[in-house]
Amino acid sequence: MLEIAFRFWYNDCCANYDTTVNELPVADSKRRQIMNIELTDLQFRRLLDMVYIGNWILNATRGSDRILEYDDVERELFSHCHSSGMSSLVEYTNGAAGPSSAFENGGIHEAIADYEDSVFFEILAEELARRDMDFEAIGHENYIELTNRIDEYIEEFEQNGIDNITLDKK
Repeated sequence: MLEIAFRFWYNDCCANYDTTVNELPVADSKRRQIMNIELTDLQFRRLLDMVYIGNWILNATRGSDRILEYDDVERELFSHCHSSGMSSLVEYTNGAAGPSSAFENGGIHEAIADYEDSVFFEILAEELARRDMDFEAIGHENYIELTNRIDEYIEEFEQNGIDNITLDKK
């Protein structure tokens, strides 16, 4: 069983956290606490995956405008790999723990790619269905029509991917 200690803010303080500001709201020291959680090795391994995927989704496209608090959580978690017998999953750069190349090349990006593909096709299907309906407002009277159109596009994408999509430049 692995025990990890985290600093955290009470929920009432974090409820107003704006990720675009990159800082936690000011709070008095009584609100700052240490959280101890106990995880089995398997739970810890799954948590590493979840934190890495979450940080990837939140920060991968942000360039220099990263949300640093998520990087901090990722580093904190990966720093516990040695004590849990998972040394191959962590590498240190300038003293900071992070995912190793073995971790990053071990299938995690395939899981992210599967998610991205699914989201891409779902968004594309909805956009095409809404276009077919002249982008009219969706309400009770046309919701079924919209979902039927989306389902038709999803079925097409499942069978053919993007092979049958053409772009008509005008």
